[in-house]
Amino acid sequence: MAIIITDECINCGACEPECPNNAIYEGGVEWAIKDGSKVTGNFVLEDGREVGVEAKQKPISDDFYFIVPDKCTECVGFHEEPQCAAVCPVDCCVPDPDRRETEEILLARKERLHL
Repeated sequence: MAIIITDECINCGACEPECPNNAIYEGGVEWAIKDGSKVTGNFVLEDGREVGVEAKQKPISDDFYFIVPDKCTECVGFHEEPQCAAVCPVDCCVPDPDRRETEEILLARKERLHL
């Protein structure tokens, strides 16, 4: 499952530099699959849309930091635990109960993002 940042976020920004997938963005910032990766071409998002990897997407939140689920691997393949949760001073980086994913799915996502 992807990690989400709850509305208890205090916008400290501690999580953003810890993400090996560049999946964390400040509230209101547009994002792209290409950010922080070497991926090229098109990418199919979890909602089924195919987008260019450089195409800017709308922010998931305007008010606080957010995690792009299409880029989150829960740090599988990089670390023993999600680094955003490990450094969050208010424990607002939590598993998303609406996105249950196996380790195999998370590893496959990692491989797609890190060619």
